Amino acid sequence: MNSNIRSDFPILARTVYDRPLVYLDNGATTQKPLCVLDAMRDEYLNVNANVHRGVHYLSQQATDLHEAARETVRRFINARSTSEVIFTRGTTESMNLIASSFGDAFMSQGDEVIISVMEHHSNIVPWQLQAAKKGIALRVIPMNDRGELDMEAYRNLFTDRTRIVSVAHVSNVLGTINPVEQMIRIAHEHDVPVLIDGAQSTPHFAVDMQALDCDFFAFSGHKIYGPTGIGVLYGKEEWLDRLPPYQGGGEMIESVSFEKTTFERLPFKFEAGTPDYVASVGLAKALDYVSALGMDRIHAHEADLTRYCMEQLRTIEGMRLFGEAEHKDAVVSFLVGDIHHLDMGTLLDRLGIAVRTGHHCAEPLMHRLGIQGTVRASFALYNTRDEVDALVAGIRRVSQMF
Repeated sequence: MNSNIRSDFPILARTVYDRPLVYLDNGATTQKPLCVLDAMRDEYLNVNANVHRGVHYLSQQATDLHEAARETVRRFINARSTSEVIFTRGTTESMNLIASSFGDAFMSQGDEVIISVMEHHSNIVPWQLQAAKKGIALRVIPMNDRGELDMEAYRNLFTDRTRIVSVAHVSNVLGTINPVEQMIRIAHEHDVPVLIDGAQSTPHFAVDMQALDCDFFAFSGHKIYGPTGIGVLYGKEEWLDRLPPYQGGGEMIESVSFEKTTFERLPFKFEAGTPDYVASVGLAKALDYVSALGMDRIHAHEADLTRYCMEQLRTIEGMRLFGEAEHKDAVVSFLVGDIHHLDMGTLLDRLGIAVRTGHHCAEPLMHRLGIQGTVRASFALYNTRDEVDALVAGIRRVSQMF
């Protein structure tokens, strides 16, 4: 990537503990380019009014911007219609929406959902809530020691009680790119819909709803250079039409009486309350930003950083890498000898290097790996090989302290 890109992200020029910031926690959240911040500031200064409800000029202008943002999302993920694009607070709310609404409409005691051993808690706990509420069961796809899902085991998990498959596109711990196209085809052979957690895929390579043919897809704005508090749920229109609303309130109704309420058309049926119409504009600007750079270029750059990082880390004595799948992207998790992940992360921080430590909201995966947590470096379009070198040098320095 062009080194000038870094100037779009002023925070990257700051220092931490009098050292240049090396920001390698992009799997948790990405930094925001100035164009995103400027677009949001401009709306608050010049176009701030509640959307959809007002007849006055500002409200109509804000509505136009909000709905233009929905079209930008539609185009970015290649959905058929803006009716299939629902704004949420993020991937977590999107996953909860489907677990709740789909569970209420289509699942009863003894029914099953297939997930995988590498899921984020956001794709485990919502289904467990349904299990407690309705008596459904979770069936879990195992993986091999390289961090790749066992596809034969996946095929064998389907029964006549399987109602939905819900899996991560990319593991936030291992970086494994799961073969979701194949998984979706297999599920559809059983007439089972599929929900894809795209939080860790959408920022790193192109996603195409028509090519994937998934039934639902979720991602977050803040992981793709947009603001926090905004996310997207894509759903095929025929499925969204069949699901009951997730929340009730303003915006999502057609008419209300004390006897009966009728609901709005899609996508508004699932958007109760005032939407974050400023964040939607910020998200759209972020999607335009990465689209202009080119998702293929971003993917190639981050894949190079990932390969280079793993090559360099393997030269460190006592290094243990987690996640060495053939198809892997933008995430490197590791431990060094007996050094606790929290100690490593804390000391790297004092060197100006921001990484993530802990179980990364994937405790069942940690149990499968036989560890309590890892150190995770995760890359974005603005990271460089020099920053990888700084990470490696930092790890060597910390290792010498123990």
